[in-house]
Amino acid sequence: MNVLVVDIGGTHVKVLATGENQPREFESGAALTPKRMVPKVRKLVADWKYAVISIGYPGPVLRNRPICEAWNLGKGWTGFDFEVAFKRPVKVLNDAAMQALGSYKGGKMLFLGLGTGLGSAMIVDGVIEPMELGHLPYKKATFEDYVGIRGLRKHGRKKWRRFVEDVVEQLIAALEPEDVVLGGGNVHKLETLPRYCRAGDNINTFCGGLRLWENANGAIHAQTRPGKAASKRTTKQQRATK
Repeated sequence: MNVLVVDIGGTHVKVLATGENQPREFESGAALTPKRMVPKVRKLVADWKYAVISIGYPGPVLRNRPICEAWNLGKGWTGFDFEVAFKRPVKVLNDAAMQALGSYKGGKMLFLGLGTGLGSAMIVDGVIEPMELGHLPYKKATFEDYVGIRGLRKHGRKKWRRFVEDVVEQLIAALEPEDVVLGGGNVHKLETLPRYCRAGDNINTFCGGLRLWENANGAIHAQTRPGKAASKRTTKQQRATK
């Protein structure tokens, strides 16, 4: 079965399909809505064959649909029906969870994505748990304020690297994973990896998107609920709109 994987990022949307070697992309940004994205994707992959689609979304996902708007994209993602828009079966997963799935080798793995923010997910014996660790309090703000792109620009690379080491150390102590993967676009800015960590690769997002459709006899399952932090954030947003 041919799978089209769509990785939605804050600066680019990247796509790759089964049997293809080179990803294609176009710019995203604050003006990109799902209604604008879908025709762009379909046009970009018009010469590719695919039966189903995996979408990595930069935010919490519930029952195959985003439940929060992505802060660095346009509006309209919440509740958007991708299956109707693409006219294909679609599976939507948090982007960090998708990259985690593509990096998974077994056991209890913690994935941390160093990018625009701090993506996070855990996989325990094949069960994926998307998380929102980046929004937890740290120092005078949150984890992602220090180890995301804002922290890198504000504090410089040297201090940013120290923050990454400290944050990773704290999360390892709290969650006790057997395997830790650091991915995301900024992992290459580290001189050395923190202890007990291995480097991921953005290409693993596409591997994770393919794995979503594999029949592994129940070995791989994506949780159908957001993490606790995401649930709290969603509740606050719902209250704010009333």
